Amino acid sequence: MADDFRKAGEEVAPAKEVGTNFIHAIIEKDLEQQKYSRQIMTRFPPEPNGYLHIGHAKSICLNFGTALKYGGGCNLRYDDTNPVTEDEEFVGSIEEDVKWLGFQWDNLLYASDYFETMFEGAVKLIKEGKAYVCQLTADEIRATRGTLTEPGTNSPYRDRPVEESLQMFMDMRAGKYEDGSVVLRAKIDMASPNINMRDPVIFRVLHATHHNTGDAWCIYPMYDYAHPIEDAVEGITHSICTLEFEDHRPFYDWVLENLEWPEPPQQIEFAKLSLSNTIMSKRNIKRLVGEGEVEGWDDPRLCTIAGIRRRGYTPEAIRAFCEAVGVAKANSQVEMSMLEYFVRDDLKDRVESRMVILNPVKVVITNYPEGQQEMLPVENSMSVPDMGLREVSFSRELYIEREDFMEIPQKKYFRLYPGNEVRLKGAYFITCTDVVKDAEGKITEILCTYDPATKSGSGFEERKPKGTIHWVDAVTAVDIPVRQYGYLSYPDEETGKQVFDPESRKDVTAKAEPSMLSARAGERFQFFRNGYYIADTVLSKESAPVFNQIVGLKSSWKKD
Repeated sequence: MADDFRKAGEEVAPAKEVGTNFIHAIIEKDLEQQKYSRQIMTRFPPEPNGYLHIGHAKSICLNFGTALKYGGGCNLRYDDTNPVTEDEEFVGSIEEDVKWLGFQWDNLLYASDYFETMFEGAVKLIKEGKAYVCQLTADEIRATRGTLTEPGTNSPYRDRPVEESLQMFMDMRAGKYEDGSVVLRAKIDMASPNINMRDPVIFRVLHATHHNTGDAWCIYPMYDYAHPIEDAVEGITHSICTLEFEDHRPFYDWVLENLEWPEPPQQIEFAKLSLSNTIMSKRNIKRLVGEGEVEGWDDPRLCTIAGIRRRGYTPEAIRAFCEAVGVAKANSQVEMSMLEYFVRDDLKDRVESRMVILNPVKVVITNYPEGQQEMLPVENSMSVPDMGLREVSFSRELYIEREDFMEIPQKKYFRLYPGNEVRLKGAYFITCTDVVKDAEGKITEILCTYDPATKSGSGFEERKPKGTIHWVDAVTAVDIPVRQYGYLSYPDEETGKQVFDPESRKDVTAKAEPSMLSARAGERFQFFRNGYYIADTVLSKESAPVFNQIVGLKSSWKKD
């Protein structure tokens, strides 16, 4: 079972990785040796089969940031070689995500624009005896591929005459074969210690409408074959990929060498970003969306860029986080609290504070005149005086957080309890004298007295309570819906895999200053002593905002 609901910011994170960017070291050596006659060129090549997540954000920052660092360029290229899974919806979302992160591509391109070039390359390989048409089924190909310790078995079609393979390949393009009946394979080495070099499939038959090319093609290149050609056509110098493509690099180089590409790009691999307490697999996110476990691809609990944008994270925080994580050669997991640190650090001097009570209980100040109401000045930000002051109403009846009162206080509890005096933020000192309970023993009212001499700003210095709590005037308080978030997932005790926590969101009705009803969609605030919140960009209506928790106030992670 999942742990109890936890507020964001309560998990411990390790110290950040420290080290040089080995990718930049490679580039600088290439520049020194004048390896390329063209400018440094990178690319961000997502497949448009889902929404991007924060792992992609790291790749975006790395590819675009590298291009900027060395005065080069970076393309946004859609690796759209699989028409069955790709959709225009995802194309649009990807462009929005890249722009939101603060980057602009040099060229917007599609791998499908190069299908003809890829086809011509395949013809060249066939003519040179380096590719052949194979009629083994997918299962038979897998069965003859071998293992990590045993070589594969040659296809019975491996020595098919060049002219026959060439004609069959032309017939594949002409639509004369059914899906899965034939493939084109590279002829390399079925005994290679790298399984990816054991005659990999480079083209397959697939009668499906493509989002970009329509029905112009019924054969489609495999990613491992298409990828190096795309890079070469675009003049990419450094093809930066995640670590799972390291074993695919020999085939990447083989394709470019055998197609005789001048000044071929080089592939460099880095460790992908893995975050604790979230689900990053695109397949698993798609399942959560499809099964209705979350609101959609932009659910604020998800690590999709659309989700964290709706959650209220800022692009500045994401870029700073990605830079701090660094570029490593080995996979590791980063604690969510590290990301939350950078979000909190970015927001602390940018947003105004408001008093909002998430779990209210009423306070009655018994010696405050009935029917009296006064306006008190409160700063909009404790750290940025230039944000000025606002006036909030104060009267006999208030709301405070239920957790700010204990009938029987624990050790070192400095908030409100019977006989104890606390400071009301921007107002007066109050002392608890009694409580009122309902029939079930739940406290419904806390009775207090106040000291008129202790008004904030009066210069009163005779005593200083150890605790300060926030409040909202019960007379003017408004109800606002607030969505509190815990972590999306927790690790399964047996498998260690991340398991979705259905209780990772709790909806509450909070008591707030009346000005909160005028909050605009996308406007962020600090809820004093509670955390940072944003008016939801989807659900908020005029004069009826819905607030999402961005991040809590506390974190145990510290920046070096």
